[in-house]
Amino acid sequence: MAPSRISPTPDDIVFPTSLTPSQLSTFHRNGYLILPSALNPSTVSALLTETHSLLSSFTLSTHPLTTFSTGETSSHIGDTYFLTSGDKIRFFFEEAAFSSPSPDVPPQLTKPKEKAINKIGHYLHALSPPFRAATLTPLHATIARQLGFRDPRVLQSMVICKQPEIGGRVPPHQDSTFLYTNPPSAVGFWIALEDATRGNGCLSFKPGSHRRTEVRERFVRKRDGEGTEFVEVEGERWPRGLERDEVVDGEGDAEEAYELAEVKAGTLVLIHGNLLHKSEKNLSQKSRFIYTFHVIEGEEEYDERNWLQPPEVGFTRLFQDQC
Repeated sequence: MAPSRISPTPDDIVFPTSLTPSQLSTFHRNGYLILPSALNPSTVSALLTETHSLLSSFTLSTHPLTTFSTGETSSHIGDTYFLTSGDKIRFFFEEAAFSSPSPDVPPQLTKPKEKAINKIGHYLHALSPPFRAATLTPLHATIARQLGFRDPRVLQSMVICKQPEIGGRVPPHQDSTFLYTNPPSAVGFWIALEDATRGNGCLSFKPGSHRRTEVRERFVRKRDGEGTEFVEVEGERWPRGLERDEVVDGEGDAEEAYELAEVKAGTLVLIHGNLLHKSEKNLSQKSRFIYTFHVIEGEEEYDERNWLQPPEVGFTRLFQDQC
């Protein structure tokens, strides 16, 4: 059984304003950092209220019923609804929310729409006032500065619902595979809106794998414009200035233990773009709503092959004083 790390629940909650030297060292060593009580309860409540409003208000009549696949049971998503979602708020269904197709009957939703959505994305930080306010914060800007960002840009903001009974498993992956810059620079800001536990599919991490595992492939648009695919990385595979571990030939793919990260609502988890992480299927009766956005270095190359393309105004600056 994988070891577990549970975020503490102190009696006197102190909301952080920056990372301590010890926390910064932990992030650089492990590739992730758990920061409890990063969001106050009122902000968490506001984001949940906004999420439920979005889920109840979208219409099925005009929806293409696009599902989100992690690639384990079917091909990764790549339709127009998905590829043009970078500057919109769109809704992607769980694969398990539909009945099996038959020759005469197409797949049918087996859950209410509010209980069938895998995620909402990918421009919440710009189009939803509550999510914008919770994203472009002094804390997040300070953290980005402490991590060495010069011009951090926000992209791919989304709520991941991890619905009861059907919330899908996410296999081991690196975020820089999906948001590739040359050299890699992505960092995930992952915020629990509900308690995340072993039972409802919390995250787990391979500590230190960001220093041993290069970004070997990237998720891109096919050159003919039809769909997406994974291709080998031709540019840099390691972030600029990363202190890497020496890996003996054959050891880089060795089996290593993942560490569970059970956290309370309001916890912020920082995730290095090269770090291997995953989550299991939610088989419980409780959802696991989280909000996540990613930051890349605006001074690094982000090319036209990436599946997510910037809106006309460009990716959002996290340092609002530079706007």
